Amino acid sequence: MSEQKLKIGIAQGDPNGIGWEVILKALADTRMTELCTPVIYGSPRAAEHYRKLLAGMEEAALNPVVSGHEARSGKVNLVACGEVEQVTPGQATPEAGRAAVEALRRATQELKEGRIDALVTAPFDKETVQSDDFRHTGHTEFLGAELEGEPLMVLCSDILRVGLVTKHIPVSEISRSISREKIVRDLQTMRRTLIEDFGIVEPRIAVMALNPHAGDGGLLGTEEEEIIKPAIVEAYGQGILAFGPFAADGLFAGGGYARYDGILAMYHDQGLAPFKSLSPDGVNFTAGLSKVRTSPDHGTAFDIAGQDKADAQSMRNAIYAAIDIVGHRRAWARWSADPLPRAERERNNRDSSAREQTRPEREK
Repeated sequence: MSEQKLKIGIAQGDPNGIGWEVILKALADTRMTELCTPVIYGSPRAAEHYRKLLAGMEEAALNPVVSGHEARSGKVNLVACGEVEQVTPGQATPEAGRAAVEALRRATQELKEGRIDALVTAPFDKETVQSDDFRHTGHTEFLGAELEGEPLMVLCSDILRVGLVTKHIPVSEISRSISREKIVRDLQTMRRTLIEDFGIVEPRIAVMALNPHAGDGGLLGTEEEEIIKPAIVEAYGQGILAFGPFAADGLFAGGGYARYDGILAMYHDQGLAPFKSLSPDGVNFTAGLSKVRTSPDHGTAFDIAGQDKADAQSMRNAIYAAIDIVGHRRAWARWSADPLPRAERERNNRDSSAREQTRPEREK
């Protein structure tokens, strides 16, 4: 019997951004429905608007369903939520922000209930989503509050995986927001995700410095000597192959990053600027949580929204990554399961098979 395809939920993001454009373009290739069963959570009105606007999408039909549980294999399914009265591409509006949050909440709830196997989120505008009941600075922070585990933002591609100690905070708060304990915890999460979610046997992790030239022995800052190096030593003592701290410019400009399976950066732009330069179609993955969530590594791109200019490759890669990570995680769970019950089951199966083969012909 063939294995059932994974149901991949896709939250619409801001309906006035490029979210719907990259979703529809990514799913226009019929091979995508051969890999998974897509379930979009979003506005039917926005879907129709962009379906008519984009070249070659006039015949692209979406299969309406009440929930991901009813999604049909071989179809691109749509769960109606996050509706908007008017679609205005390129405009950041409170209505669009509300619609983005509503779709995200519905998709996350169905992810928690097991109605979908993974979640891919299209970008939203961090300002317009703010309300009395949504005070999160990004998808990562929201999902960290909704799902079990401690979230670690990891940007990944075929050549690079970068995790972030601090995420969406002002630069002025970075130094006081890093600690030895947090770096050790993030290194533990980074190692676990590289093993369980990416299939790397024993990953090597490079840790970035905070200050220029890795602090120059304390001349340019003391965080390296007082916080980062002790954290690396502690993590290494726990069996984590962590190295550094490395100055960011030297690690990337000299190509040294290629010697490591993962890199832990101290802050957002320190990790994302080189990552996006080296991997322009990369994927944002929220590691450390009980469920799998990925997204494209770009924003709403209001400046080109509604102009059929958006490139869908990062969205495609986010869907591919979600499929791969769920597969790796399930394979790891099977491989690392308690061997005694597994051995008992295998022995019982062999004994049953042997008895069946030795039964007299008249008893069969």
